[in-house]
Amino acid sequence: MCRIAGIIDKNLNQLELEDGVRKMCTAMHKGGPDGEGYQYFNELNFAFGHRRLSLIDLSENGAQPMNYENKLWITFNGEIYNYLELKADLVEKGCTFKNQTDTEVILAGYKIYGTSFFNALSGMFAFALFDSSLGKTYLVRDSAGIKPLYYCKANEGLYFASEVKAFKAINSQWAENEDWKIYFLLFGFVPEPYTTLKNVYSLSKGHYLCLNHYNSTVEIISFLAQKSVNSSDTNEALLIKEKLDKAVERHLISDAPIGIFLSGGIDSSLLSLIAHQKHLNKIKTVSINFQETEFSESVYQDIIVKKIDSEHVSKIVTLADFEKNIDRIFQDMDQPSNDGINSWFVNEIASKSGLKAVLSGIGADEIFGGYPSFKRHGMIKLLKKFPRFLLKSAKYLPGDKLKRIGFLALKNPVGEYLFLRGFYTSNIVSKLLGVPEEKINTLLENYKLDPAVDQLNAEDRISWFETNVYMQNQLLKDTDYMSMAHGIEVRVPFLDKELLNAATSLATEKRFKKQPKGLLIEAYKNILPEAIWNRQKKGFTFPFQKWFFSYEPMLTESNYSANEQALKLVKQFKQGKLHWSKLFAVYQIFHRAKKG
Repeated sequence: MCRIAGIIDKNLNQLELEDGVRKMCTAMHKGGPDGEGYQYFNELNFAFGHRRLSLIDLSENGAQPMNYENKLWITFNGEIYNYLELKADLVEKGCTFKNQTDTEVILAGYKIYGTSFFNALSGMFAFALFDSSLGKTYLVRDSAGIKPLYYCKANEGLYFASEVKAFKAINSQWAENEDWKIYFLLFGFVPEPYTTLKNVYSLSKGHYLCLNHYNSTVEIISFLAQKSVNSSDTNEALLIKEKLDKAVERHLISDAPIGIFLSGGIDSSLLSLIAHQKHLNKIKTVSINFQETEFSESVYQDIIVKKIDSEHVSKIVTLADFEKNIDRIFQDMDQPSNDGINSWFVNEIASKSGLKAVLSGIGADEIFGGYPSFKRHGMIKLLKKFPRFLLKSAKYLPGDKLKRIGFLALKNPVGEYLFLRGFYTSNIVSKLLGVPEEKINTLLENYKLDPAVDQLNAEDRISWFETNVYMQNQLLKDTDYMSMAHGIEVRVPFLDKELLNAATSLATEKRFKKQPKGLLIEAYKNILPEAIWNRQKKGFTFPFQKWFFSYEPMLTESNYSANEQALKLVKQFKQGKLHWSKLFAVYQIFHRAKKG
């Protein structure tokens, strides 16, 4: 797991290119603490950069940028979990290898199969690959969008990096995307493909960007193949168990210490139980708890710890810890977020425990129906039958949940997501930013979603929104930069390609049971303790409502530039009438504007 960067710009000389790429990599150094490397390509005037976090082949043989036969070069961020199987095939095809890395497998595979090899990769990855024989550079991002990759097409060239902050490192005056604050207040994050910077975009998952160095043309192409559909007589529980078992086994491959985030819920408990069966060594589990006992899950964590006899590390995170680290947490955010603080703390503990990689349960709720939103598809269908003028008037109703009904007036399906998880309604955003409400609604109407969502109904549709909007833009982004801030690689077995394909190919009634995540429970009922699954769902949350009430900067009215709407929200929060995340979003808007 690493950080990558590159500059392809004919208008810059070698010194400028190398200096620029070094600055980009330095800005991302926390994500690659084990080494750095740079490669300048004189004939085409561009440069690759790399910061390394070593997990497979810890020797210098794994250093990057890496070349293959002096014709192919790569700077790679990620892990390929099926690289051993792919390598065996490539050896049969006559390929030779100089090291034990998955990186070299990508290069050899591309040599034999070309861009079609990208779809054969199972893992999380973002890389740039230069083919000197064709004069082309490819930017490639994994099919689940686990690893980030940002780019800017400019000056007949291309700039790319693993973090948005890298672009500011080469130009502190890089213009902001004038709409990012609107998106952030609507969604609670800046949704892909947009970022906080002008003309800097996120590459779509499952796609590669191809730059032709000779004529400076750029194409963005999907590399995903049509997935197979399971037969109707498939035993869904056995299928999911087979795929998840295999996914966890693959994700445990590492030459560095690896552990598991154990929250006490179904997802992390399952990963711990499966890993205990698959791993030869004792598993290390990592947990967080609180002095505020109503937020503690230690009872359920202990059930799993005792069952698998794991080497367990548990830390009490306090208000004092929060106050001590909040400024650093802001610095480690690549883009504004309302859900990254918890990830920062759990990764800090993993790092201090000597781990380099950790398995996380991200994806289970989205894929197997764990959220309350999965029971609301009928409500959405009913409400959308109302005339649009009535739906639009919902913004005047009391309470945030009722106000969000107004999003269903949008002709864009994104309105359904915002009804489920939106932050502020357009009229409130308008007052906070001084932007016409009409402009805000136009942005939403024009926000592009994959046409595939239009073919889905019921729980499948909710799953699509939770996976492709919420998880993609909130959970995976937060996890990436907060883990990289501590030099930790977070692996997500529930997003394994084979498991995802198997789950999404199931009929709706087989994939989603009456009980949330019922299919997972059914698949592992022989090893998953009833105390873990037979209880009311409780997400992994911090006592933020209490803690932020003690965070003076967020409560100080002078920090809101005398904005009338913002001051109303501060007052509501102080009265206990506003969720902490809502004010935190507004505070970041004004805080970021002041800090730059």
